[in-house]
Amino acid sequence: MTVKRSAGLLLFRTSGGRLEVLIAHMGGPFWAARDEGAWSVPKGEYEADETPEAAARREFTEELGLPAPNGEPVPLGEARQPNGKIVTVWAVEGDLDPALVVPGTFSMEWPRGSGVSREFPEVDRVAWCTPQEAEPRLVKGQRVFLERLLEYVRGRDAG
Repeated sequence: MTVKRSAGLLLFRTSGGRLEVLIAHMGGPFWAARDEGAWSVPKGEYEADETPEAAARREFTEELGLPAPNGEPVPLGEARQPNGKIVTVWAVEGDLDPALVVPGTFSMEWPRGSGVSREFPEVDRVAWCTPQEAEPRLVKGQRVFLERLLEYVRGRDAG
């Protein structure tokens, strides 16, 4: 069995002297009424013929409808998710206005068993949050990337 792999970009900025990260609330009916554990780093799956970093940039654009910022990518490494998928994330310092996001869509049968296929946004909203605000909102398997980003920022600011 082949392990599924995803790659994503965790956008960060300093605003008013505080660190903020951009996270995306997952779209579709399953996530609609949830907040805690229902947000994600903009990311998606890729195949062996694509590099993880290229996939991260492509998925950022597909999910948010905006080009990935040109900042220097900071590798935050990999993390195995509870479902077995391996996620690789890079942090990129940059800014964007959440109001400009035009998310991509996906199709699924809804309601289940109805035979009716409906379109849903991949993400239904994005928000800038402090790492402390983002931590409970992110799916558990991605919270490690916040810790790694904080380590990077502390090291950069101390230098």
